[in-house]
Amino acid sequence: QVQLVESGGGLVQAGGSLRLSCAASGRTFSTLAMGWFRQAPGKERELVSVISSPSGSTTRYADSVKGRFTISRDNAKNTVYLQMNSLKPEDTAVYYCAADLAWNRLRIGVNDYWGQGTQVTVSS
Repeated sequence: QVQLVESGGGLVQAGGSLRLSCAASGRTFSTLAMGWFRQAPGKERELVSVISSPSGSTTRYADSVKGRFTISRDNAKNTVYLQMNSLKPEDTAVYYCAADLAWNRLRIGVNDYWGQGTQVTVSS
């Protein structure tokens, strides 16, 4: 079993930045593909970004965040990060950390492991 704990959410003004962190435990972190999803009120959960295991050589981003968000991983710290710059009000959502042994499962959101979520609110 894998436990995922997010941190770093909060309230920020449009144009500002936040960095989300997700600490993983319960399995060798480097074997896990990791990612971030988000869900805004009244909307379905959507992929934000994913990063491959073990080294993070492959990443994918939603079109809406390309050029503004950066995903990274630190296997020594069992942590994945999401650096969010130039935030917009439409980025407001609960952000969920996600993990799976299988990259393809994670990319389509049928992964095995989820965090509890962290709220990000961007004011205009």
